[in-house]
Amino acid sequence: MRIGISTGCLYPHTTMDSLEKLLCEGFGVFEIFFNTVSEMENDQLDKIKMMLNRYSASVVSIHPFSSAFESFLLFSKYTRRFEDGVRMYGSYFRAAARLGADKLVIHGMKDDFAVLDIEGYSRRFARLCSEGEKWGVSVLQENVDRHCANRPDFLRGMAGYIPPQSGFVLDVKQALRGGYDPCELMHIMGSGLKHIHISDSTDEKNCLLPGKGNFDYCRFFRELKKCGYDGDIIIEVYGTSYKELSEIKKSKDFLESFI
Repeated sequence: MRIGISTGCLYPHTTMDSLEKLLCEGFGVFEIFFNTVSEMENDQLDKIKMMLNRYSASVVSIHPFSSAFESFLLFSKYTRRFEDGVRMYGSYFRAAARLGADKLVIHGMKDDFAVLDIEGYSRRFARLCSEGEKWGVSVLQENVDRHCANRPDFLRGMAGYIPPQSGFVLDVKQALRGGYDPCELMHIMGSGLKHIHISDSTDEKNCLLPGKGNFDYCRFFRELKKCGYDGDIIIEVYGTSYKELSEIKKSKDFLESFI
């Protein structure tokens, strides 16, 4: 297991500025959060690659800014828009492949926009996966609060349909926001768990830097080992979760003490 970080932690700094700052803080494993279309143009991607190469760093996953409207774009009853959405996501797959990333994270269908049943949703998901496979990129379903895939029953249902090359992203803060035990969701995801977004929490706050709250990391990492997880663990918090960049580096050191 390696500890990495999402460039989204420094939002609203530009993706490239965020990457540079985090590289300087000693991070070497990244999830790139693309915030706009122009960041996926070849010249921008090449600049990102040059920065990564200079620090011998790598990108393992990307996160689309369009996750905010995936319900409308990919999981509505309007199939023509879905097909256009798949083509649109081809831009993310291409960008991921150019950066050497093999994972793309999606949020999926919101609870209040749930017009597809699990089987219908999973067919759409599988279609997106087949497009990603052309680029060597796996599509991963993240559990996100107020989305169908944050519910244990939906995750169990998806696990019976999704292609073996795809899987799940476990987001700790999103599980807590939904009132679920992250370890419970972890075991439901099982061998399909391919990626992790990690943070800390207290009874009052559910998105803190690791080491700043009282989340039970001993239990969490113990359960991860039971699941046989050996993937990357990505710190994902918001800009309001810290004051100084040095705090982020300390959270990396804190997490590495559990590996």
